[in-house]
Amino acid sequence: MVKYLYELFKEARPRQVLKNLSLYTGLVFSGWLFQFDKLVTVTLAMIYFSILTSRVYILNDIVDLKSDKKHPYKKNRPIASGRLPVEVALFVCLGGFFISFALGWGLSFFLFLTMLAYFVLQVIYTNFLKHEPIIDVMIISLGFILRVYAGALVIGAHINVWLLLCIISFALFLAIGKRRSELTLLQGKIGSRKVLGRYPEKLLDIYTSMFANTTWLTYTLFTFMFPAFSFSGKALTLLNDLPKTFRSEKWLMLTIPLVIYGVMRYLHLIYEKNEGESPAKILTSDKPMLITVGVWGLLVVGILYGLN
Repeated sequence: MVKYLYELFKEARPRQVLKNLSLYTGLVFSGWLFQFDKLVTVTLAMIYFSILTSRVYILNDIVDLKSDKKHPYKKNRPIASGRLPVEVALFVCLGGFFISFALGWGLSFFLFLTMLAYFVLQVIYTNFLKHEPIIDVMIISLGFILRVYAGALVIGAHINVWLLLCIISFALFLAIGKRRSELTLLQGKIGSRKVLGRYPEKLLDIYTSMFANTTWLTYTLFTFMFPAFSFSGKALTLLNDLPKTFRSEKWLMLTIPLVIYGVMRYLHLIYEKNEGESPAKILTSDKPMLITVGVWGLLVVGILYGLN
């Protein structure tokens, strides 16, 4: 039993929980991060959504069992390797779906609808659209958008249109980068990943470049269009002492270089080290990326909450 619990934990891909941190987007950029009731509400929504997404990963591996056995890396997953019986995985999977939907309904009807939409989308993707080029990465992007809106809906937060466009571009950038790395890693053994055979290498390079550019450009426009900061007290005194060259009401633009570096670093990992196959792994193992994301997060919180 203990052995199965460990294998279930691995099968649920705990690293992928990082994606669900996107539920905090609306909370952070609405200026409500330190409002305890809203923070707790979004945290609960993130936990419930994580239960759902982890079960979706298990369901996906059950459906893809035959192809995963032929995959050079996925064949080592608990279900594909036979270490976790399909019956046990399916039971936990179905139980998790019921629990997550019940909890979501109890917290917010709109959260429940968003979770249901995500589930239906993933079922359609796994069974019908997984091998359709372009559509496959667009569905992955839509999954990120649903996460962002799930977090926003439970607290009634507004999502800036430029931030939304940035999220869409970023999600597509990660998805295309994943495909590009998979193409390199499999080295012609694309039988286990049929959709890769329909993505010419040069086309993936074009897509990667396109969404790398739109990611930082839309983020730049978001920071520029973000409401100006109004200062008072010590902050105003400090700003008055600065030369006019450095006076600005668009302090969020200070984070742009970090986003540009993050995009360039990810491209470096895709093309130089062939490590883009798992974005979550990069965020937890690549030190330069970890430092960049950490500094970006501290700057955003410091600017949004420290200067106002």
